[in-house]
This record gives sequence, structure tokens and C-alpha cells, in this order.
Amino acid sequence: MYRSHNCGELNASHINTEVTLAGWVQKSRDKGFMNWVDLRDRYGITQLIFDEGRTDKNVFEQAKTLGREFVIQVKGTVIEREAKNKNIATGEIEILVTELTILNAALTPPFTIEDETDGGEDIRMKYRYLDIRRNPVKNSLLFRHKVAMEVRKYLSDLDFCEVETPYLIKSTPEGARDFVVPSRMNAGQFYALPQSPQTFKQLLMVGGMDKYFQIVKCFRDEDLRADRQPEFTQIDCEMAFVEQEDILNIFEGLTRHLLKEIKGVEVDKFPRMTYEHAMKTYGNDKPDIRFGMEFGELNEFAQHKEFPVFNAAELVVGIAVPGAGNYTRKEIDALIDWVKRPQVGASGMVYAKCNEDGSFKSSVDKFYDQDDLANWAKVTEAKAGDMIFVLSGPADKTRAQLSALRMELATRLGLRNPAVFAPLWVIDFPLLEFDEESGRYHAMHHPFTSPKPEDMHLLETDPGKVRANAYDMVLNGNEIGGGSIRIHDKTTQQLMFKYLGFTEEEAKAQFGFLMDAFQFGAPPHGGLAFGLDRLVAILGGQETIRDFIAFPKNNSGRDVMIDAPSAIDAVQLKELHIDLNVNN
Repeated sequence: MYRSHNCGELNASHINTEVTLAGWVQKSRDKGFMNWVDLRDRYGITQLIFDEGRTDKNVFEQAKTLGREFVIQVKGTVIEREAKNKNIATGEIEILVTELTILNAALTPPFTIEDETDGGEDIRMKYRYLDIRRNPVKNSLLFRHKVAMEVRKYLSDLDFCEVETPYLIKSTPEGARDFVVPSRMNAGQFYALPQSPQTFKQLLMVGGMDKYFQIVKCFRDEDLRADRQPEFTQIDCEMAFVEQEDILNIFEGLTRHLLKEIKGVEVDKFPRMTYEHAMKTYGNDKPDIRFGMEFGELNEFAQHKEFPVFNAAELVVGIAVPGAGNYTRKEIDALIDWVKRPQVGASGMVYAKCNEDGSFKSSVDKFYDQDDLANWAKVTEAKAGDMIFVLSGPADKTRAQLSALRMELATRLGLRNPAVFAPLWVIDFPLLEFDEESGRYHAMHHPFTSPKPEDMHLLETDPGKVRANAYDMVLNGNEIGGGSIRIHDKTTQQLMFKYLGFTEEEAKAQFGFLMDAFQFGAPPHGGLAFGLDRLVAILGGQETIRDFIAFPKNNSGRDVMIDAPSAIDAVQLKELHIDLNVNN
């Protein structure tokens, strides 16, 4: 037995107990006649003591050879620690070592294995197995495990059955590019890695499984903008004989359960917001409602004056920033430069200060009087001491720009407290969105999303106005999950494919297996998938998902630790019937 106890469990009740421990050397402090070594494992740190007067001479000298991250085993007696450390669970005791075995020597690590390390992200990604030894990463992975176990417990208690679906599937158009895998036994043909188990979970409903879930890897070959990974994990769920309300209630319950069990936070009924309202009021479909700064549309009070920029705009819209009335001209100019960056794309910004005496001072005083600016304040709900920032231009583009500014200002003002949780449902998404480049409609979610029954008649006359039976769960300005009621009959599915531009032959080639299944008694069904990586990060109070993934990829989709992706040799290519013609 390598150990009788772990390095985090011994305390004063174990004094005079003979123990065996094993772990890594965190650090050592050699005082000549006395040597202290901190021994670390996943569970904590225990201090070892090698005493020239009490420790065997050979063991004492051997202890002086220990370096950082050596793997060792020790035997000894638990004794009371003179200088107690209240910051760790084992701080009342130490181990007087009688036997020491070096299980594996270690090179000096390229960065310190401490909570606050001197290693940059690139070097820690290369030596990720060392980074995992650090408490922040180790605890993030343990936290992820805790969340996953609570998910399994909650769903299992509601009679959901966990079913594994295949990773080697057929390539189907679902929005992003597929990762493809060549088949050696079927020359010239390829599997695809699933972007989601969408069709399989629907087939499980046809198969009568009734309630399915799976914590599953998904794959999308897309550019890794923001905080994304080419492989990610979903909590994937599907249910038969349900309507939208049933699904919202169950997964609202799951979110409430996780917040209570993981964070000790009680949340009341989740607000619901239509897609149209979210876009009009916050400029995006995943609004952060932990703070205000709702949009105020100012066309009525800003146009038809003498200011040509506003007169030419489709939309003039502003937000009131609390307490920003004391911003200096330098701070305001910096914000104007911020919105003019290519990532945001605004051509400029107008501001109006709400003075404490009820008057207003703006950058466009030449064109607008005090009554005009008072109307701006009324529409944006600005108060004395606030600042109104106004953007204008094409409606969709301007809302997106103001949304980016709203989030940036909230971050600067400390309004995005990670300890506060504000969930909501966004519902009534458009079923279709028009793509100017291809000149046709695309499914906003996926081709299997059911239209609202009351909007079906619009498919022929005004397809852009058809609402989907779809919903997203939003938490603190992040979409953590989404789903829909599915189409469950062949006729409606064929109609959907028609409006997405599929010919009958293309639809049959891509999804014939699903439409065939619908003819054998498919029940009404629907579901939802949560992004586990994002959910865990938000619950953990973090913005980035990488530290909650054991072995993440970098922004180029590379695993720099194992150097993947990489070339394969000519013999493998020949077996796979592949000729390479790579043009750089």
C-alpha cells in the first residue's frame, strides 16, 4: 500500500498515529539541522519534518536531495506542529519521517506549481499535465465533476435514461463545418464527427425511450473566435409527448437545482423574454439582465432637426450609464475611440450629460435644446448624474454596436458581479433567417425545429416572419442552452426542407433515414442541450472555459502538448486511399 492516508485528511486526532503518505514535493526548507518538506497530492498538503536529532541519518541526508515535484513515499508518526497553520486543514500536525522512498525524481518544472504561477498561458498549455497540479486548475476540474454529477442525479431522478450515441456518423448540413474521418474499409468515403446528437436523439424518441440524456462530446470545425473550442461538451436531452412549457419547466428546475446545490443560491421564477424584445431592448439575443442600461429608441426626438447624421439613420438609440455624468472629456473620447474600433464598427458617438440641477450638456447642443435632451433622458430613463450615449445607423448593426458598448461599460463599472446569477428564457425566435450571400433562407437553429402552429400559413407568403417553437436559456449574458419542439411528421419536415432550398433528392440523400422513421409512428417530441463547459465556467465565476477543460486546444485549434493535429505517414494515407494535394 503506497499510502494509508491522503495529504489532506490528517489532523490533531491522528497524533501518535503511524502513517504512510505519498505525493509530490511542493517545496522544502532546509535549516541545516532541520528540514521541512511540504508533500502535496490532490487532497491537500501535509508538512513533513526531518530532524537531525530524531531522524535516521541516511533518511536525513536523503531528504536533502529532494527537489520540487519529486514523487516520494514516506512513513512516520503524526506529531503536533509547533507553528500551526490555520490556512490548511492539516495545519495542526506534521509527520516525523522514519522512512523515505523516492518513487520518481523530477526535472525542475518550467513554471512554479503554485496558485499564482510565473508561467504564461502558452507554456502552461504545453505542459498541461503540470498545470493540472495547480490548485486553480485542479479545483476547476473537480468543480466540473461536481456539476456533472448533480446533472446526472437530477435527470436520473426524473426518469431520464442516459444513452450513448455514435461518434462516427454521416455528414449533414447543420450550420458549421464537420470534422471528417476517412474510412479505410469504404474507400473514398468519410464519417463525420457529430456537431450534436440531434438526429439520434430524435430517433431515440421514435424508439420509445421517452426521456433521454447524455453528457456528450460535440465537434465543430469553425474559426475559434472568442472563447470556443473545436470539441465541446453538451448536456443533451430529449423528451417525447411534451410541449414547450414542459421542457422549460424541467430545465428551469435543473438550473435552479444546480444554483442551489453548487452555489447555495435560490432563484425565483425565471423571466421570459421574446427574441424581438431582447433584440430591441438589449441588442442581442442573450442579454445580461444583472444590470439595467436598457435601450431607448430616440428617432422621434432626434430626427427632423438640423443634425444630418441622425436624420439619415434608420435607427437612433441610446443608453443611460449610471453615475457616468462625471466622466472627463478624455474618458469620453476614449469610449468614442472604443466604439470606432473595427471589432465594433461605429462611425462615432453622441453623448449627453444629465447635470445634477436637471439641465443637460451634450456634444450636439448646437442642434438640440433642453427639451429635446429631456426627452432623451425620459426615453432612456436617465437620472441626474448619468450620461446618455447615443449611436445611429442601420438598425441591426447599430443595436449590435450599442450592445457591445453596454457590456463594456458594465464591465468597467463593476456591474457584472460573477456571484450574482440572473437566468432567463429567450423564446419565439425566428424560424428562418435570410442569407444575402446565398440568396436563400437558412434555419436559425436547425432544420428539425418546429414552426409555431399559428404561423404555418406564413411559410408561403412571408417566411421571415414565421416564429420557431424554440427557446434559449441565458445566464449572465451567456447562452448556456437552447432547444426546440421538433418536427415529428414527414410532411412538415419535407415542407421545411423545401423552404431551406433542398431539392427532394437532396433531402432524401441527407435525411432520408429520419423521414423514413417518422412514418413509423414518431411521437411529438422536443428537447434542449446545455453547453456544459460554459455552464460550469459561469457557475465557477469565470469568463473563460479553458480552465474547466482538462486538455483544451489553443486559438488555432492545436493541442500544443501532444502537437496535434499532425501529419500522418504515407503508409497510412495509402491505406485510407488518400492523395494529398496541399496548397499553402
